[in-house]
Amino acid sequence: MKIDEKEAEKKITEFIKQKTSSFNGIVIGLSGGIDSAVCVALATKALGKDKVHALMLPCTTTKTQDTEDAKKLADHLGIKHKTINLKEIYNTIKAHTFTGDKKAHGNIMARIRMILLRDYAHSKNLIVLGTGNKSELMIGYFTKNGDSGVDILPLGDLYKTQVRALARHLNIDKKIIEKPPSAGLWEDQTDEKEIGITYKTLDIILSSLEQNIKKEDISRQENIDITTINKIKHMIETSKHKTDPIPYPLVRQ
Repeated sequence: MKIDEKEAEKKITEFIKQKTSSFNGIVIGLSGGIDSAVCVALATKALGKDKVHALMLPCTTTKTQDTEDAKKLADHLGIKHKTINLKEIYNTIKAHTFTGDKKAHGNIMARIRMILLRDYAHSKNLIVLGTGNKSELMIGYFTKNGDSGVDILPLGDLYKTQVRALARHLNIDKKIIEKPPSAGLWEDQTDEKEIGITYKTLDIILSSLEQNIKKEDISRQENIDITTINKIKHMIETSKHKTDPIPYPLVRQ
C-alpha cells in the first residue's frame, strides 16, 4: 500500500487547481486532525494562501486543543480562517429531535457544520473541499448529508495509512499526525474505537478486498480473524445507500 508521496502531492494539487478553475477558491472545515491538515496544506500549495478559507466549527464535545491546533496550522499557512462555536445552534436543534441516540445527535452536528460551510462557500463563490479518505468512503464512515455534502475529495483515493505517509512528506506537525483520529461527534469518540479495529488493519482488509483476494486468504496471510473481515465486508455492503445515487423509478420505459 506504499505510495510515491511526491507524485501523490503533484496529482492532488493539479486536481484541486482543475476543479476550482471557475471559482474563487475553496473553504474547508479545519478540525485539528490529520485529514483536514493534509487537505488544507495541499490546497494552499495548489491555489496559494489567498484562495484558501478555513472554518473552525467547535461544538460541545470538541477538545480545546484540537481547535488550537487548527488555528495554529491556519496561521502557519497564512490562510483566512474563522471560528464559529456551534454549541447554541446544536443545543437548539437537539431540543427538538426525536431520538436520544448519541450517534444520531453526532450526525446532527456534522450536518450543522456542512450547512455553514456551504453557506460560506456560496457567499464567496468557493467550493467546499472535503477531507474524507478512501478507508472511510469504502465502509461508509461518514455522515450522509453531513461531511459527505462536499464538492471535491482530494484524499478520496488514499487509504488512511497512506494519508499519514503523505502528512509526514508535507511536514505536518507530528502532534497532529499522531493524535487519535476523531470526528469529535461525542465525548471521547475516536474513529478506531467506533469502527472496532485500527486503521492499519482496516486498510489491509480493504486493499485486499479491492484486489479480489478471498477473505479466507486474507485471514491466513495477514493473521486477521475472519469475523473481523466479515464485519468490514458487512459495513461496505450496508453503506451503499450513502454512496450510490439517489434511487428513483424508471417510469417512462
